[in-house]
Amino acid sequence: EEVKEEISNEAAPTEDESEKEEVSEDLEGAKDDGESDVKDEVATEEKDDGVENDVSEAVAESDEADETPKPVDEAPEEESNNDEEAAPVLATVDSADKEEKKSDDSVIEWRDRISSEEGAKFPPESGRYHLYASYACPWAHQALIVLSLKGLEDAISITVAHPIWRKTNLDNPDDKHVGWVFGNPEGEPFRNTAGLGGPFPPAYHGNEADPVFNAYSIRELYERANDTLGKYTLPLLWDKKLNIIVNNESTDIIRMLNSAFNKFAKNPDLDLYPTDMQKDIDKVNEWVHPALNNAVYKCGFATTQEAYDRAIDELTESYDKVDAILKSQKYITGDNVTEADVRLFVTLLRFDEVSSIYMKTNTRSVANTPALLNYCREVYRIPGVADTCHMDQIKAHYYCSHVELNRYSIIPRGSDFMGLLKEDGYEC
Repeated sequence: EEVKEEISNEAAPTEDESEKEEVSEDLEGAKDDGESDVKDEVATEEKDDGVENDVSEAVAESDEADETPKPVDEAPEEESNNDEEAAPVLATVDSADKEEKKSDDSVIEWRDRISSEEGAKFPPESGRYHLYASYACPWAHQALIVLSLKGLEDAISITVAHPIWRKTNLDNPDDKHVGWVFGNPEGEPFRNTAGLGGPFPPAYHGNEADPVFNAYSIRELYERANDTLGKYTLPLLWDKKLNIIVNNESTDIIRMLNSAFNKFAKNPDLDLYPTDMQKDIDKVNEWVHPALNNAVYKCGFATTQEAYDRAIDELTESYDKVDAILKSQKYITGDNVTEADVRLFVTLLRFDEVSSIYMKTNTRSVANTPALLNYCREVYRIPGVADTCHMDQIKAHYYCSHVELNRYSIIPRGSDFMGLLKEDGYEC
């Protein structure tokens, strides 16, 4: 009791900090990552004789959770609109409401494409488009990796958001939404949305102010584009000429970056989705996405033991399947790196330092799985990949954004997984 009292006194917020403690413990407003979208889907799925029902496409990154969380049942099979990280409390949207949204013509889904066809609204042009992303979010990280691998830094400008979610509407104290904001290298350190933890730096490496509109948050960009869906996810491809969102779905974006801008790319011959391998790549994506990429969130956000047990069994089985494949070949689809490797790598990179702890996926460890560790080393050392990997921002995002899961935003030290990737003398 004395120790508890001591800790409580040490961690007690000041009066000013207490005033900030307005964020409800059930994450009333977080909707900005693939995380919350995953929750959205997971929370609304219903099980019918063991067969998962279809879930409306669009769940992806963080999302608002204004209702009482429902137990996680099954995982979403479809890829979500913006597959970012999932927010900490299952956002619940009634299935009927989702169908109504889906059929509502007023709801805007940002799924346009860059096209070289004559008269296309969004033709490939150097300097016209801007990618908003995050080193922390796995789905946005995919886009950053592909852009780097293709050598498109001179053609498409980039802004990396601050990894720790904050309130996105500072003008309205009743607005509880938290999500992605921009870094401010000249700003002041801050605490989490409950006024605890930290203090955190106003900017990490590569976090800069918005160069297009000087916006405070990603939400402001969506509102500027008259968004009606309210998910405010990353990655986000913006057209600076028309001042509109082109696309906010990670799969669409990485495929456009792979092929639509080749005349401006430094590595135009690199094809991560070659025609002769598309069926194999799609087949891998079909099971890796729900059973590994999204499965970590199904484990982490499960609200019943039964749901967790089902999710961890699925994830462990898929993990072992990946292990078996990579024992006999260099990459997940064969001898050449493809889109499927980018999608797999971002999940494995976060597995030991975040998922194993935060998402309770501790049945396996990449560091203790030789084939997967060597695979991660192999991908990490492809020129352009390492520059996109920032474990400090990954951990800061997960452990400090979700006050309902980690109230004091304590970041576990970990075992230096990044150090393992940099070690020499391993066998590929």
